[in-house]
Amino acid sequence: MKISLILLLALSFAGCVQPGAKISLANSNTLVVKDLFEAFNAHDWQKLAACYKDTATFLDPSFGPEPVLRTREQTAQKYRELQQLFPDIHDEVVNVYADKNHITVEFISSATGPDGKKWRLPICTVFTVDDGKIEKDNTYYDNRH
Repeated sequence: MKISLILLLALSFAGCVQPGAKISLANSNTLVVKDLFEAFNAHDWQKLAACYKDTATFLDPSFGPEPVLRTREQTAQKYRELQQLFPDIHDEVVNVYADKNHITVEFISSATGPDGKKWRLPICTVFTVDDGKIEKDNTYYDNRH
């Protein structure tokens, strides 16, 4: 009896994910982020934009140094324009970490430039999710190249 109780407790603790721990995209807290990356790689910009609240806050070097509010339509338009420059753009998720409403994703974005040269860019994004939609998207990468 005592051994089975200890085993049960050990299995219970083993199944818990600690805040900030690496998790898989199958975790229920990350479903909207999983959908976002699937839509990105399918170049389905309306589906991608639908992962966000009607208006979301973005901190992204492409928008400058300060957070900006963007509507779903503005978000879809940004990615349509990106696809025009880089028709084969693709994101490869490397790691996912979650803590309640925050999902951090490390990924490699890659594409072929207009000059025919292939490029790869490591990116890290911290998403804040509320009620199944992304309300904040804080994206970090070296935009000097």
